[in-house]
Amino acid sequence: MITLHTDWRMVPDAARGSIVALGNFDGVHLGHAHLLRTLHGARPDGVLSVLTFEPHPRQLFRPQDPPFRLTLSSERAAALQALGVVNIFEIGFDEAFSLMTAERFVREVLHQALGVRHLACGRDFAYGHRRGGDVASLAVQAEALGIGVTIVPALSDAEGPYSSTRIRRALQDGYPERATEELGRPWAVRGLVVHGDARGRLLGFPTANIALGLHLEPSRGVYAVTVRRPDGSVHRGVANIGRRPTVNAGTESRLEVNLFDFKGDLYGQELSVALHTLLRAERKFDGLDALKAQIVLDAAQARDYFEVRRC
Repeated sequence: MITLHTDWRMVPDAARGSIVALGNFDGVHLGHAHLLRTLHGARPDGVLSVLTFEPHPRQLFRPQDPPFRLTLSSERAAALQALGVVNIFEIGFDEAFSLMTAERFVREVLHQALGVRHLACGRDFAYGHRRGGDVASLAVQAEALGIGVTIVPALSDAEGPYSSTRIRRALQDGYPERATEELGRPWAVRGLVVHGDARGRLLGFPTANIALGLHLEPSRGVYAVTVRRPDGSVHRGVANIGRRPTVNAGTESRLEVNLFDFKGDLYGQELSVALHTLLRAERKFDGLDALKAQIVLDAAQARDYFEVRRC
């Protein structure tokens, strides 16, 4: 079971002295898995841990940017647990912390607070106020404090290094299959089911409504999806992500998902909705009857997709 530590000043003794991978880990993709495997290989006797930040530093420095996160804290933790991580040191990234110098970060956080035995990071890792520290300075200072350091080359394929940026681009271009290949699992939005306008129920396709919040908005349209409920059960379904132009629903995009052959109350439950393929782009229809007819076709196409792939 993974343990989340959100106050670096209050780390229990049992969590100190671990081996730690550094980074934002947004998405927890195959490149991140490669980093963690390399760290474990360097110190197989160590307790595998991750140091990351919440919120993502970009949210502090560029608050005007649209939402861009691939994974929020809970989804990131689940993905890291699947890779064998035991501890997450999730540092609250605020203005005060952003002013910490690179030297203080290594000395006070990594050495004194966490008692790190060995570190691993990518070659482009930068840290401290105004990104004043790089991997060269990290190696010098950490090793002077008795902390081992492994700098891990990026995992690459024919398209170049795996990266969160590359995955975001694939999702925004409407190719969740590419995101699946680079993540090692389908990309998912995890969130609470909230009350909507019940229009889906009136159309004969009741939907669970989930706000995208800080998640990246992928290409707008209709997707074949699988949905994991809190009890661990997984259901196939079809989801719409967008602004619902046929009913003039406004300017805020949201996710609406219909679970096939499911009857029950989902309000207040946290669902994880995984995108498998984009069935069609968002478009406006000439009235609700035309929209309902298309929804029937969308659901049939999603069912066919899953029957062929048995997923």
